[in-house]
Amino acid sequence: MTVAPHFSHRNDTLHAEQVPLTQLAQEFGTPLYVYSRQALRDAWENYRTATEGRNALVCFGMKANSNLSVLREFMELGAGFDIVSGGELARVLAIGGDAGKVVFSGVGKQEWELRAALEAGVKCFNVESEAELEELARVAADMGKVAPVSLRVNPDVDAHTHPYISTGLKENKFGIDINTALSVYARAAALDSLKVVGVDCHIGSQITEVDPYLDALDKLCHLIHALQDSGIRLHHLDLGGGIGIRYTDETPLLPVDLVSRVFETLERNKLGHLQLVLEPGRSLVGNAGVLLTSVVYLKHAEAKNFAIVDAAMNDLIRPTLYDAWHDVEAVQPADPDTPPQSYDIVGPICESGDWLARNRTLALRQGDLLAIMSAGAYAFTMASQYNTRPRPAEIMVDGDSYRVVRPRESLQSLFAPELEALQGRT
Repeated sequence: MTVAPHFSHRNDTLHAEQVPLTQLAQEFGTPLYVYSRQALRDAWENYRTATEGRNALVCFGMKANSNLSVLREFMELGAGFDIVSGGELARVLAIGGDAGKVVFSGVGKQEWELRAALEAGVKCFNVESEAELEELARVAADMGKVAPVSLRVNPDVDAHTHPYISTGLKENKFGIDINTALSVYARAAALDSLKVVGVDCHIGSQITEVDPYLDALDKLCHLIHALQDSGIRLHHLDLGGGIGIRYTDETPLLPVDLVSRVFETLERNKLGHLQLVLEPGRSLVGNAGVLLTSVVYLKHAEAKNFAIVDAAMNDLIRPTLYDAWHDVEAVQPADPDTPPQSYDIVGPICESGDWLARNRTLALRQGDLLAIMSAGAYAFTMASQYNTRPRPAEIMVDGDSYRVVRPRESLQSLFAPELEALQGRT
């Protein structure tokens, strides 16, 4: 196993930066999400240096982690935001974010979301269907506004990733078939309440090689030239996000390698005037967080050994949803008299799918503290209150200090509106 650089063992105890995780668990309880502020900054620096001196905008794909303190950190570093809902737009505006650096993606934008984004003045709507295009044109006309649009085209490129997070194949629900994009662009250009500004493409997530991006880019370049021939000129090219991180033995793609190859391709195709928009999510936050959990019981059965912990699939659904691997680290060394055994790390949810890791060799005792690594992306944002379980607190560590960036939910808060409705019943 490996530990992310910002989470390291000191004096036999796993730390987040300079803070022992045992201290956080004792003060705030478990389960507990813990983020490293320096890890966020270092991940952003990879994109800043890759795009320095280039016409590029990096928009954080905030569906990976939408905590306001995380968003504020990236905003202050210069990021824009890639949003997929009106709720995410509200979060950007709540931190004082610049709507002019927001791209609005998503296949099912509702009228209220379109209106909110038009009112805020987002940089671009990434339109994913002809029906959405017509609805956006209608809403914009009704508001007396002109909506900036980019078509999200589906290039039918295999990103070589998990099928649930592959989005660029023709059988996926996302985007407009690249073979029909010309006619849809022509329709957009003919509508007075729309202004065509770009083209968008996002082929998937947890991508660890550059070739799928370049395959998609080649197709986009052909489309852009065809648009130019028809009199439609674009201002930006949005290549999406999707760069992967290291969960176990992956070799992640470096932003500088992707960006340099993209600009080489654009220059070669005489498209160097286009602004490049990127939408990284996981690669900015994934390795910046851990999920702390305590061993509640050990169960040694004939077929399996189970470590039953207080975190569950409602706190981290990636393993059961994607069969995803997360490293599991003991926060403190094992008792030398405790032999290591193979365990499935499972939670208390009443589902057989409630597991966080399988077949991990660990020397465990009841009460031990474990860290589920690489939980900064798609952990809290996908969390639920299933089985009436309050969602854990989120803690931000900065050097030797830390603060609560979202408190743990109370049991009463989970059903207070229902109780109010019940008590108000006549």
